[in-house]
Amino acid sequence: MALISPRELRYDLHSFPQTSNPKTPLVISVLASLIERTIARSQRIVAKNQHRWVFDGDEAPDMTVASYMERIFRYTRAGPSVFVVAYVYIDRFCQLYPEFRIGPTNVHRLLITTIMAASKYVEDLNYRNSYFAKIGGLTVQEMNKLETEFLFLMKFKMHVNLSVYDSYCSHLEREVSSGGGYQIERTLRCAQEIKSGNQT
Repeated sequence: MALISPRELRYDLHSFPQTSNPKTPLVISVLASLIERTIARSQRIVAKNQHRWVFDGDEAPDMTVASYMERIFRYTRAGPSVFVVAYVYIDRFCQLYPEFRIGPTNVHRLLITTIMAASKYVEDLNYRNSYFAKIGGLTVQEMNKLETEFLFLMKFKMHVNLSVYDSYCSHLEREVSSGGGYQIERTLRCAQEIKSGNQT
């Protein structure tokens, strides 16, 4: 990951320019790094009786997490807030289902699903599911199934209030300022943990 200052990330998260050809948000690099480290940790854990999740594919796509997120941004122009809210959704999902492991065969489907859901939550205007499916390399039926099952698995708890959003932004800023020094186990933490960490 290229060196990013906390100030640059803060500006990017809160003052992203709404131009016709914006640069890729810095948050994508930070989130990609967090997720890739989480995958590395998951691959070292031997899971017993592993459940097959809706996101699981038969093999890993030949695209890095960063490249996939950049592709989604390039074709949707989703702002940084969409990616932060998607990060909140991923974290909530991992908190609800601690047995779930983010890995190479499920991360891409998880990302396109959470980013599409976050876009619908954050943005006033959205692309159809068929467009997100095309970007993500899925059929419309697969995309619709992923969205529906994700919403039910999340118990439709998709609201992200401002304090939660700010706490996740703060976490990402601390990630940058520490130079990626967080322990892998703490890369995807719930909002309550982040809040209590801010108070210490």
